[in-house]
Parts: sequence; C-alpha cells; structure tokens
Amino acid sequence: MTRLRDLQRAGVSIWIDTLSRDLLDSGDFTRLIDRGVTGATSNPTIFAKAITESDSYDRQLAALVDGGVTETRELFFALALDDVGAAADYLRPVYDRTDGKDGFVSFECTPDIAYDTSATVEQAWDLWNQLSLPNVMIKVPATSAGISAIEELTARGVNINITLLFALRRYDEVIDAYLSGLERRAAQDLPLDYIASVASFFVSRVDTKADDELAPGSPLRGTVAVTNARQAFRLHHKRLTDARWRRLAAQGARDQRPLWASTGTKNPHYSDVLYVEQLIAPGVVNTMPLATLEAFDDHGNAQVQPVDVVDSADDLADADLRAAGVDLERITTALEREGVEAFSSSYKELVSCIRKKTRKLVP
Repeated sequence: MTRLRDLQRAGVSIWIDTLSRDLLDSGDFTRLIDRGVTGATSNPTIFAKAITESDSYDRQLAALVDGGVTETRELFFALALDDVGAAADYLRPVYDRTDGKDGFVSFECTPDIAYDTSATVEQAWDLWNQLSLPNVMIKVPATSAGISAIEELTARGVNINITLLFALRRYDEVIDAYLSGLERRAAQDLPLDYIASVASFFVSRVDTKADDELAPGSPLRGTVAVTNARQAFRLHHKRLTDARWRRLAAQGARDQRPLWASTGTKNPHYSDVLYVEQLIAPGVVNTMPLATLEAFDDHGNAQVQPVDVVDSADDLADADLRAAGVDLERITTALEREGVEAFSSSYKELVSCIRKKTRKLVP
C-alpha cells in the first residue's frame, strides 16, 4: 500500500494541482487516479504554462480560428474547457463511487474580473453551463467582490471552489456566503444535496511572506503557514457544527470542505512534504503540485498527529507572532492582492501566447 493510500485512510482527499493536454493524452492523469488522486485544480498560471510550453493545442487552435473564432478569451476557454471536460470524465467514476463527495476538477474565472461581482457571476454562470458536468467546480477568488458572487452562485446551484484564501477574517466571510446561498435555495424549496464547495486556503506563500519579517534564527520561521491553516480548520469546524449549519445539513446540504492549496514547499531548507504532513485532518483536501505528490509517496508520513480542532497551541503561536512584530492580518491581506496580480500576469502572458500562436498558425 502506497503512502498516498495511507494519506487517504487518514481522511485526506488527494488532488493534483496541474492540468494540461499532455497530462491527459499521455495517460499520466489516469495513472495518477489509479494511485489515489481524486481531483484536480487549475488556474491561469497552470494553463499559461501548459499552452505556452506545448504544441498540443496548436491543431485545435488553428481549427478554431479557421472556423471564425477570433476573440482571445473565447479561444482560451475553448482550449481549456476541453481539458477540464476530459479530466471530469476521467474523474467521474470517483464522483459516482463517493456519491458526489469527491472526483472534482476546477476551472477558474479569469483574474481580470476579480474585483467585479457582476462580471464574476456572469462568467462563472456561463462557464458552469458550458461545462454542464456535476463534478466540475468554478473557482472564484475570495476578494471582497468575490464574496457576493459566491453567495449568488451558490444560490443558483453552482459548485464553487473559493480560491486565493489567506486570511481567517475573509474565510469567515466565505463560509457565511456559502451558507447564505444555501439558505436562499432552501427558502425556495430548491435541492441542496448535489451542491459541492471547497474553500482553498493557500499555505506556503504565507511562510514566504512571514519569514521575510522574522529574524534569521527565529523559531517561528517555517511555522506561520501551518499555524494559519490550522486556525482555518478550527474555524471551519466551529462554523459548520453550529445550529445554522445543522438546519441546512438536515435538508441535505454538503459540507464546504477546507482545501490546502499552494502546498509545494518553496524554501529548500524546509521539508518538501511539510504542508502535507502537518495539515492532515479528516475531511480536508490537499491539492499538490506533482513534485510534492511524488515526494510524499516516496517518503511522506501519514501518521503525523492530525490537526486538533481544540488545540490552543496555535493561539499561543499567534501571540508569539505579535510579540515578534509580525502582523499576520496585514500579511494575508497583501497576499490576497498579490495573488490576484500574479494570476493576472499569467493570464496576460497566456493571452499574448495565444495571439502569437494564432498569427503563426493562421497567417
């Protein structure tokens, strides 16, 4: 039995944080599913890398342009949604076997509308209907504009993956938006039982930012991200065990699972499986870069003490941070803004690449 299977038995759903035509066509994606992968996530950076570094999309791109599709965003959606649909088909047996609890693939709204609620709702709704698959999630960023979009889309019955989550305060708003969307459906006697959602809490970037503000020898270096994520897990447990949630659960609502994102270790001095081993808990998702997944399957330990919903050690660590002059809320607020900027930069790169390819393929 592999270490990935051990991780699954500890209650963690293993998703892969990559998607590309090459991964699908080579058979590597199905082999990952055979090894225990039960979901996949994508984002503008992932698709920028896939499309710019491969010629696997060129034939389809040329056919689209030859058929009269010229708008760059339409071209991108046509390419990317084919990959998402294919991945969803491969994962459909997982979705069916788990009664809709797992087996999802996520596709993100374009980052240029991250601060526009109405545009986010319109685009997410359109993508959801284009894909028309029960095991797809549309990713919406946890910006202030995204919060209202999450409620509206949940009320419409869309599966939402909330992305770019860093701050506990924002996570509380995300949970509230999900519950409010479900309550709106319940008030109209609409079904709740098929709606799935995950809240993607980004991990490693928090350490990168916090370490820059800590003294070189500080014992807090390399611990802040895990502390932040564990506090998020405790908030999830608190909010989704209260009376408000129990009323919705009684009507068939599904838990909005915490998802650990950005779990590849960026500091070479830290364990390459740090953000997998230290965030084991029943009912969570960990979406890993391929290198992190392979590292865990090689030497990871799934027997690490799981995250405790009542452990006060994280509160003490938070006090230590304040004593060291580190303002975690300021850090996480900055990371949200920088995350949108980074995805926007990748999206611009992607748009530029598609334009260059179309000029080359269809003079």
